[in-house]
Amino acid sequence: MDWMFHSPSRGMMTLQEVAEDILSQVSSFPKDEFRLMVGTDSQPKPGTRSVTFVTAVIVHHVGKGARYYIHREHQQHMYSLRQRMFTEASYSLQAGGMLSEYLNQRGAHWGWEVHLDIGQKGATRKLVREIVSWITQSGYEARIKPDSFGASKVADRYTKH
Repeated sequence: MDWMFHSPSRGMMTLQEVAEDILSQVSSFPKDEFRLMVGTDSQPKPGTRSVTFVTAVIVHHVGKGARYYIHREHQQHMYSLRQRMFTEASYSLQAGGMLSEYLNQRGAHWGWEVHLDIGQKGATRKLVREIVSWITQSGYEARIKPDSFGASKVADRYTKH
């Protein structure tokens, strides 16, 4: 799959262009703190029997704002909440993994946060332990609601369109 991203400030970008943009941002401010996050949200479309998945890659320049990149996918016939939550986590792991690999090849070894649209309240509470374990065992820091704004706010905003 060729991952294409949309940046409100940069337009359409390939995964490699996103990685280069991240490198450029961070290297421009070597003394500043940055947080790298990836999160995915989904929205079922009952009329079409499809689900829209939106993955957001966010570069938070701590105290100075953030830049984000959005990738959108559509899948057919996904009915189970469990399947959707695991697919969201999978998209986040894929994007984070590909970006980490590219950045590591360029000498940038940064940690990533994976923001999950699950929490201790609501229907997804039964999935928290299993999905968080999967993310942390994959080498990422997992964030759940209310601390997972990458999925629950940024990506969520783009699932509605």
